[in-house]
Amino acid sequence: MKKSKLKELEQKIKYTFRNFDLLTQAMMHSSYTNEQHLPKYRCNERLEFLGDAVLELVSSEFLFLDSPYTPEGELTKTRASMVCEPSLALCARDLDLGSYLLLGKGEEATGGRYRDSVTSDAMEALIGAVYLDGGFTSAKEFIHRFVLTDLENKKLFYDSKTILQEMVQAAKDGEISYHLLREEGPDHNKSFYVEVKIGGRCCGEGNGRTKKAAEQQAAYKAILQLRKQR
Repeated sequence: MKKSKLKELEQKIKYTFRNFDLLTQAMMHSSYTNEQHLPKYRCNERLEFLGDAVLELVSSEFLFLDSPYTPEGELTKTRASMVCEPSLALCARDLDLGSYLLLGKGEEATGGRYRDSVTSDAMEALIGAVYLDGGFTSAKEFIHRFVLTDLENKKLFYDSKTILQEMVQAAKDGEISYHLLREEGPDHNKSFYVEVKIGGRCCGEGNGRTKKAAEQQAAYKAILQLRKQR
C-alpha cells in the first residue's frame, strides 16, 4: 500500500504520527506478514493487545465519571457492550478502516477487508499505535472522538434484536420472525438480505455479510419505524 493512502487515514483521524511505522503496523494483518514471510511480531496483534487495554481504561473512566450513581455491575455490562466486536466494527466502518488494511491475498479474497473481527481488531491496534506514538492523552482524545460518540445510537444498533424483542413484548404486538430474502455473491464473500416481521407484517429489512448482521440491521430499522409510529 502506498504511503499516501495511509497519509489519507492520518488526515481522517486528525492525528499525525511521529513514527509512521506504527501506523503501518497497525494496519498490517497477520495474513499479510505470513504471505510476505515477515516475522510474526510485525503484524498488528501486539498493538491490538495494547489498544484493548487502553480502550478499557478510557471507557471505564468515561462511564465512572458520566454515571456517578450507577452500580459496578451495570457499569461493567455497559462497558462490555461499548467495546465489543460489533461496536468497534461500527466505529471502524465510520472511518472506512477496512480500505487501509494490509491483507494477504487469501484474506482479501474471502472478504477479510470488511469482516467485523478483522476491522474491530484493527481499530484496537490503531488505538495502541496512537498510544505508543503520542501517549495516553492522544489515545484518550482519539477514543473519545471515534469510539465514545453517539453512544445511544450505537447501543441501539448493537443491541437491536434484544431491544426490539423488549419493545414488541411490552406492546404485545405479536411474534417476531426473521426471514432470509436472498443471498448474493460468491461463497467466500456473500451478502445476506433479511426482513423482520412483527405479527406477520414486514417492519424492516437489512443486509450484511452474515445472517446475524443482516438480522441486526433489520431489527434496527424496525425499531426506528416503531418509534416513529409511537
